[in-house]
Amino acid sequence: MAMILQTILRSVAQFISVIFHPLLVLTYMLLLLLAANPYLFGFNNLGEGHKTILVVFLSTFLLPAFSVMLMKWLGMIQSLEMRDKSERIGPYIATGVFYLWTFKSLYANTDIPVAFTAAVLGATMALFASFFINIFQKISAHAVGMGGLTALAFLTVVWFGYGTFSLTALGDAGAQTTTEVAFMTVIFLSGLVGTARLLLGAHQPKDLYAGFLLGFATQIIAIKILL
Repeated sequence: MAMILQTILRSVAQFISVIFHPLLVLTYMLLLLLAANPYLFGFNNLGEGHKTILVVFLSTFLLPAFSVMLMKWLGMIQSLEMRDKSERIGPYIATGVFYLWTFKSLYANTDIPVAFTAAVLGATMALFASFFINIFQKISAHAVGMGGLTALAFLTVVWFGYGTFSLTALGDAGAQTTTEVAFMTVIFLSGLVGTARLLLGAHQPKDLYAGFLLGFATQIIAIKILL
């Protein structure tokens, strides 16, 4: 019975790790900003931003993920989980190139609000900081991502002053929440992701704490740089 429960817990933890993969966090950040204030992007509701979502998803998830899988096929890394910190060097560099390119493209695009451009800058800063920290000590990329997402949720409450927003793509007034609820939800999800990483034996608590603080701090620094 205990073995079955352990297997179920590990399966759930693996699912959570995939759903909240670090490469997906920028897409989640964009969705949060589009839901909270689509007018920043010149849209009336989240659904109108599908092209922007697709571009960000392609450049910050699909292309980096493909480059990592290519490294796996070429034998440059042993596992997609990259449990050994030495295996993370190549993927960090490849992903950093895509993130820098994305930031440069968005920074030059006046249709993209500073709020999201800063989020991309923060994520890029966190990625390169993680690369250097990884040389000396393993750090949780999942925690870095969730720290960044938490920081953005925090900023929507205290800095940008967003209030109630719609949860639906069409802006249905009947399905609404507040930025405070969104912030608390992200905090809960961050704890869930951290617990999942511990259950899988992927990290020690110190790796998670360091990663979360790094992700949170770089988002705050980025918004101060650009605003």
